[in-house]
Amino acid sequence: MRLLTLPVCATALALAIAPQAIARDYGQHGAVWPVIEPDLLQQIHARLTQLEKTGETARLNEELKRRTIARVNRPEPVAGVALASALRSWRFDPTITAPRDIADDKGRVIIAAGTRVNPLDTVPLRAPLVFLDGDDTAQLAWATRRYASTKAKLILVRGAPLELMKARQRRFYFDQGGTLVKHFGIRAVPATVEQQGQALLITEQPVTPQERAPS
Repeated sequence: MRLLTLPVCATALALAIAPQAIARDYGQHGAVWPVIEPDLLQQIHARLTQLEKTGETARLNEELKRRTIARVNRPEPVAGVALASALRSWRFDPTITAPRDIADDKGRVIIAAGTRVNPLDTVPLRAPLVFLDGDDTAQLAWATRRYASTKAKLILVRGAPLELMKARQRRFYFDQGGTLVKHFGIRAVPATVEQQGQALLITEQPVTPQERAPS
């Protein structure tokens, strides 16, 4: 019986002295200051109000508008694309391999992982893609003359597409960021991409002196 009461007594004693130990005053160690921090939203509002009063906001908006219009009219040239100085031609296989199962909206697998798919089987390239430097009058003359009666897509890597559309009454595109030339491995212009069977034939070709006559 004594063995059973000893743990109970020890527990009661611990509970009796615990509050005293917790409530002990250890005194103050070091100086204490109140937290003073400016309100971030108030700072932002004050800054915007100041910009509005000085006319800086209007100036910044006008500058953004001007730069946006300039970038639309003349996008950033594609870096790393040179003037074609020699004929270079190769075949490009657009076939891709599905990395995982592709299912429809009902969860049914329509393309199994590992399946090889050639986009040209369902979506053929109906018109040539012609990449050129829009600031090179010789390339423009060559492209617009050679592809005058076709629906070829004229894609610039440099130049002003909107200005050219107005001047030549034909649609021009721009390879923003060089996405297409990087995908096809094009290093020089003018270059063409045309379908040949189930592959694409890509050709970089210099403009000959005879073809340099303005159109």
